[in-house]
Amino acid sequence: MKKLMKGNEALAAAAIYSGVKCFFGYPITPQTEIAAYMAKHLPKAGGVFLQAESEISAINMVYGAAGAGFRAMTSSSSPGISLKQEGISYIAGADLPCVIVNVMRAGPGLGGIQASQSDYFQAVKGGGHGDYRLLVFAPASVQEMADMTVTAFNLSDKWRIPAMILSDGVTGQMMELVDMDDLPEICRYDKPWAANGKGGRKKHNIINTLYLEPEELEAVDMEREKKYERAKAELQDWEEYMTDDAEIIVTAYGISARIARAAVNAARSEGIRAGLIRPKMLWPFPEDAYKRDVKAYLCVEMSRGQMVEDVRLAAGGARVEFYGRCGGMLVDETEILNRIKEIHDEGNI
Repeated sequence: MKKLMKGNEALAAAAIYSGVKCFFGYPITPQTEIAAYMAKHLPKAGGVFLQAESEISAINMVYGAAGAGFRAMTSSSSPGISLKQEGISYIAGADLPCVIVNVMRAGPGLGGIQASQSDYFQAVKGGGHGDYRLLVFAPASVQEMADMTVTAFNLSDKWRIPAMILSDGVTGQMMELVDMDDLPEICRYDKPWAANGKGGRKKHNIINTLYLEPEELEAVDMEREKKYERAKAELQDWEEYMTDDAEIIVTAYGISARIARAAVNAARSEGIRAGLIRPKMLWPFPEDAYKRDVKAYLCVEMSRGQMVEDVRLAAGGARVEFYGRCGGMLVDETEILNRIKEIHDEGNI
């Protein structure tokens, strides 16, 4: 049955459905509804909610719970996620699964509480120290806020890579119908590595990220890199819209992709063969989506240009243009359409 829900609430409800046992967080706009929902509903489902004294404490609590084998989660918005970066690096270095939610707001610094997409670099390039990656999901609807949360828990457990839901203030705050009866299937994985007692083993499991011998640390890092390479081959995920005959392809993620889709429809109504590629996962980045013969890509973001760098790398020598707004300003359908027209009318198409 479909239910009208906020994006943040749908995400929290899906996390409980997924079997999350521990949520540790701290209030910050525009993600506070996630913590509020968890405080009310997670204990009823047999889980633990704890409002930590800081974001730093919250992520280290996730580290401990994940190391013990529990499905654990935290959420915050941009400045709070920055405070969590050291803990995220430790969790990735220990190869532990968990889900971290970033409902992005404008920055840098305290910035503003309006929606933004300026944390892309931090999410996909690694905001903490060392060689590590996160599985990064980019929902564009309230339904996807729920669906991708279940998938994030499943894939994080399977791959032992921390997962991040990279949302934004619009998607987190807006209300849409959600079918909570049609969520992805929950996958359960054994965790023989967990530090939860001997369990018949001769020795206790130890969760560790410290290697004093450089040869040993290099070997661990290289083994993890092999896992990342397999993830790049297997987990690329994107959506295409009107791309079969497109000469100009707009590419965007999250709420920007919904606005860009309307601009693509408007361009089609004026006889311009435009299409849309929407990455659903930002890491692994869907490089394969951009291996095609087109005249130009137009990357649309609510930032000064971050995903556009990965689009340029994936597109090889193809022409890639950029249009973006920042500071909490939404991209504009008419401005996107005008950029499509400009590219079309330049005589190159």
